[in-house]
Amino acid sequence: MPATDPKVIADLKAAFAGESQANRKYLAFAAKAEQENLPYAAKIFKAAAHAETIHAHSHLRLLDGIKTTAENLQEAIGGETYEFTQMYPEMLKNAQAAGDKATERGLHLANEAEKVHAEFFKKAAANPGQAAPKIFVCKVCGHVAEGAAPDVCPICGSKHSAYEEIE
Repeated sequence: MPATDPKVIADLKAAFAGESQANRKYLAFAAKAEQENLPYAAKIFKAAAHAETIHAHSHLRLLDGIKTTAENLQEAIGGETYEFTQMYPEMLKNAQAAGDKATERGLHLANEAEKVHAEFFKKAAANPGQAAPKIFVCKVCGHVAEGAAPDVCPICGSKHSAYEEIE
């Protein structure tokens, strides 16, 4: 049963955000541990990341945040569109004003990838039951490609080898 008390809802939203961030952070830490050839640390980070996902999903269910696939696709389209039309452009202005070229590049790449993500969600919303083609994601910028990975990423210019297939 979804939460109804405003304070409890606020707490669940904060908990969802915290657990979600911990998941992503621990996966990044696991990748670093693997790079440093520290398998035990990597595995512990991965286990904790998985546990944080379990917590986040539980909180989202209590917030009644998982709807029908059609509704979820519309929410995803809205979220991605907000990111590339409002969130990232404002952040880009701040990075430019600060003269922070590295952050500006990272935000620009994310912004461009979000446009592609929104289009894929729209395509899925139009025909959610279609057969799933091969999907590839650029590990540098997050560009998504369907069918085959491009020779060169159209967003960041990375080579074909930067793409990984999503199973």
